[in-house]
Amino acid sequence: MRKNIVAGNWKMNKTLQEGIQLAEELNEALKGKTVNCDVIIGTPFIHLAGVANVVDTTKIGVAAQNCADKESGAYTGEVSAAMVASTGAKYVILGHSERRAYYHETPEILKEKVLLALKNGLTPIFCIGEVLEERESEKHFEVVKSQIEESLFDLSAEDFGKLVLAYEPVWAIGTGKTATPDQAQEMHAFIRKTITEKYGNEVADNCSILYGGSANAGNAKELFSNPDVDGGLIGGASLGVDKFMPIIEAF
Repeated sequence: MRKNIVAGNWKMNKTLQEGIQLAEELNEALKGKTVNCDVIIGTPFIHLAGVANVVDTTKIGVAAQNCADKESGAYTGEVSAAMVASTGAKYVILGHSERRAYYHETPEILKEKVLLALKNGLTPIFCIGEVLEERESEKHFEVVKSQIEESLFDLSAEDFGKLVLAYEPVWAIGTGKTATPDQAQEMHAFIRKTITEKYGNEVADNCSILYGGSANAGNAKELFSNPDVDGGLIGGASLGVDKFMPIIEAF
């Protein structure tokens, strides 16, 4: 049975002290509450060990926002999957549109990152999605399918089954525009069909597919009510407990 997941992506926000405080506030807000989804927070690298130390990890999963495509060595400034795992983090966000666009991460690079994440016991939250021009020229299905095929379809069915996918229409990230619930459901169903064709029904049915793209307290319930939308990868609204908790409670 696939999981419902609400994951926050803090991006490059919060000093170490502010991040620890936010994690403690979220931990407090979840105390004694029964929620119907897994909660994950994706923090900058320097926060990982501190955050993993202050949250109840049975209630809150900790994710890095990236990892290197190399195991170790002379790669100044990089952080390996093994380093991420050593902090107590259990997840890593890979293939985010910002990494693809600003840091030129190719399908080949992302393939390596996924393999290293899995090797080190991390669950990749793998992001896919089209830009506005691709949506308007009706290439969105083609683009998303190729992103999945090129980086993930060399995995065994067992390893693919360890992934979480996040569909992010790039035109809806931080813009205030949101894909309609129908658009989200249409793409999520297409993604699940693409997985079914490669790995079969069981793997596809068990794969959690999150929606990312200006999801907030106002639209989360409607988005999450779709049969193929298993939660959200939340950006700006994850930076305050008052905005993040209503999204968690939308399930």
